[in-house]
Amino acid sequence: MIVLFTDFGLHGPYTGQVRAVLHQMAPGVPAIDLFADAPVGNPKASAYLLAVYAAWFPVGTVFLCIVDPGVGGTCPAIVLQADGRWYVGPGNGLFELVLRRATKTRSWDIDWRPESLSASFHGRDLFAPVAAMLAPPGQPRDDCADRRADWPDDLFEIVYVDHFGNAMTGVRVTKLTPDARLAAAGRVFERKRTFSDRLPGGAFWYENSNGLAEIAVNQGRADCDLGLVIGIPVEIVS
Repeated sequence: MIVLFTDFGLHGPYTGQVRAVLHQMAPGVPAIDLFADAPVGNPKASAYLLAVYAAWFPVGTVFLCIVDPGVGGTCPAIVLQADGRWYVGPGNGLFELVLRRATKTRSWDIDWRPESLSASFHGRDLFAPVAAMLAPPGQPRDDCADRRADWPDDLFEIVYVDHFGNAMTGVRVTKLTPDARLAAAGRVFERKRTFSDRLPGGAFWYENSNGLAEIAVNQGRADCDLGLVIGIPVEIVS
């Protein structure tokens, strides 16, 4: 299967155009929308989401990953193989956490170019065709060339706000103690197992279905009620 991880959104033509290319070039391959609303123009926050959510998919999955604020610039186009999964997209740090947490990786520059390549829509013209056919890669590349060594293993920030207003962090719960309290936007949150463990309107944090710490409000919205947006710092408090 091909899994889409982009910041294109579901409104407007962009996701539809990419899916049309996949359908034309790989008509028998299922195309799954994982994220169409990854943090816009933010490869760093997106990297922490991709590393966690990609692990849910089986070996052999191809991830078409496009969060590319520098589209048309000097950023390399790459193919990455990590623990048997394939990733196609820009070498701008988006794959940093996938690389760091994998046990076996290889990567290549994409030398192939289509006959017509727009300056501003490489997702449609370059990355989607490569994901569809996994075009012959170019020369093996140095995995260290585009790494982001200064990015932490777990990001203590809000990295995503979902449709329900829940605020996801870049922190794996395995890195927190069971009784850890988290603070963000001037509020402190205790850990609960699930929403019903708090009264309506009560704020808390919990382990989401993919193992990340997430801040929520029972029958409310953490983004509106607490002022949580992507980039807000999160810290552990005693």
